[in-house]
Amino acid sequence: MNQKNSLGIDLCFKDLDNPIDLFIDWFNEAKKTEINDPNALSLATVGKNGTPSVRVVLLKDFNKKGFIFYTNLNSRKSIEIKSNPNASMCFHWKSLLRQVRIIGKLSSVSDADADNYYNSRSYGSRIGAWASNQSSVLKSREELLNSIEEFKKKYSNVKKIPRPKYWSGWNLNPIEIEFWLDGKDRIHERLRYTKKDNDKWKKDLLSP
Repeated sequence: MNQKNSLGIDLCFKDLDNPIDLFIDWFNEAKKTEINDPNALSLATVGKNGTPSVRVVLLKDFNKKGFIFYTNLNSRKSIEIKSNPNASMCFHWKSLLRQVRIIGKLSSVSDADADNYYNSRSYGSRIGAWASNQSSVLKSREELLNSIEEFKKKYSNVKKIPRPKYWSGWNLNPIEIEFWLDGKDRIHERLRYTKKDNDKWKKDLLSP
């Protein structure tokens, strides 16, 4: 029989006051068991017309101030974020039968943080950031490949490729985080943290 925490749910939920501490624990477990990209998450945004869109992006950093990913600032997601910074993330770790949902508001990362991450990427990825006009219509695949070759010529020094000004990161500052564990007969276990005005977190059990 599984051990339970003080709330009567599986011990994997622990007894922590801050959800980021619990996320760290779950994320570390996912890195051991997920075959590919344990940092993959579904990001949902909403455009000016009220139509939602969702796509998978990769978490590149996180701390108690938020969850960070990087992208082209002219992409559809970025355009939507600029008009409506409210967004939601969802991690699904199939190997663990666990899910984490995060709701919050997005803001841009600092230029220094964007530079540091950009410079840590592979040469090809840095060139790709220049060559791809993300989300724009291509006449053909060859158009993109030719653009890549042109930027390789322009930035042939692997160590000296500046970050495009239109490429940076977004940080989701959470106001609500829910941890979900699969249960027998679909009687799942759900623990929700909601941020209060004093930056403390309130915990609630949710019905499946």
